[in-house]
Amino acid sequence: HLLLSNQLLKDLEEVKEFLTKATRKRIRDVLMTEKHKLEVEIKNQPAPKPKDVAEEEKSSLGGYTVKINNYGWDQSDKFIKIYISLNGVQKLPAENVQVNFTERSFDLLVKNLNGKNYTMTFNNLLKPISVEGSSRKIKTDMVLVMCRKKQEEKWECLTQVEKESKEKEKAAYDTSDPSEGLMNLLKKMYAEGDDEMKRTINKAWVESREKQSQGDIPMDI
Repeated sequence: HLLLSNQLLKDLEEVKEFLTKATRKRIRDVLMTEKHKLEVEIKNQPAPKPKDVAEEEKSSLGGYTVKINNYGWDQSDKFIKIYISLNGVQKLPAENVQVNFTERSFDLLVKNLNGKNYTMTFNNLLKPISVEGSSRKIKTDMVLVMCRKKQEEKWECLTQVEKESKEKEKAAYDTSDPSEGLMNLLKKMYAEGDDEMKRTINKAWVESREKQSQGDIPMDI
């Protein structure tokens, strides 16, 4: 912006100089028009930012936040252990790795790792945890979140949402009618499949309808 403003000022000075020398009205009119245009353009130039503000903006641009989606987990009698891979995390000051626990959730925040912030949130944990007994450990290229179980029992999954999802899926196939279970399975495969899978299921569907109409297959699929 500063360079552009300097160029415009130089242009304006030159136009003013030509005006002092011009004698023909037509030339003076053209120069006056140009002078006016330049003055408006200079007026509309944004004011230069103070250096410290510009530097602060630049540094904040590099510090964007990344949501962590990949993790591994394990459990013992007393703890649920969540493993989060983050290259170089062991080089950070310990206070840059923060975990906030509640009875059924935790939030992880890793600040300024290679110019980025990393966050991970787990809500609706399957069972209650002890806030006081939970902690985090920083290892080489990894953060380990230790959730202390309130009761020493095996967890079938990490969150309530996962449990409900599994139960719905199980219910879809546990039907007294085998053909209904097969239909549900085919629908799921079709919804999640690629184009090749969709073509294969469509073909099987058409063939089964043809056979059924000829009386070969009594089962409705």
